Amino acid sequence: MRFPTHTPDSADGKAAELLADIVSRNGSARAMVRTMAGSPSVLGGYLDLSRAMKRSRLERGIAERISLAVQARLGCALCLEAHANGARAAGVDEQEIERAKLGTSADPRVAAIVAFGARVHQEPSSIGDDDIRLLRDLGFRDRDVLDVVGLVALNVLTGTFNLVAGLEPDHLAASA
Repeated sequence: MRFPTHTPDSADGKAAELLADIVSRNGSARAMVRTMAGSPSVLGGYLDLSRAMKRSRLERGIAERISLAVQARLGCALCLEAHANGARAAGVDEQEIERAKLGTSADPRVAAIVAFGARVHQEPSSIGDDDIRLLRDLGFRDRDVLDVVGLVALNVLTGTFNLVAGLEPDHLAASA
C-alpha cells in the first residue's frame, strides 16, 4: 500500500465526515474507502457515483459481468475478486465469470452488453449507431445502455485507484 488508510479521526474536512458516516452505518470501511479518504474530492466523487450506479436498472448479474470485463482489462486483482464474488452472489456460474473476464458470455444477449461495456472502456470512439441499435434490438433500453457508461466509469475509478494506491486482496498482499 502506497498511501495511508484513514479513520474518521485522521481524515481531513469533508473526508472525515464522509468516512464517519460510512463507519457509523456499516461498522467499518473497506481499505479502498479508507485510502480514498486522503482526498475529500476522490472519496466524495466515488461515493456519489457509486450511489448513483446502485440505482441502475441493469440486472446485477449483468452489471457484475461488465465490471469483470473492465477490471480484467485494467488488471485490478482487488476489483476482480470483489466482482467475481458479486457475480457468484447474483447466481453467475464460474464459466460465465471466466467468459465475462474475456468480455463475452454464452448468452448472446448478455455477450452483447458485456462486449459493449468492454468497448466503452477500451475504445469508446468506436461505438456507432449500429452498436446501439443492436442493444435496443436485444431488448436493452436506452437507460440500460447509458448506465453501462456510468458503470464503466465507476470501474475505471475504483480499479485505477486501487492500482495506483497499491491495494490488493488480502491473500495477495500477505504473500508479497
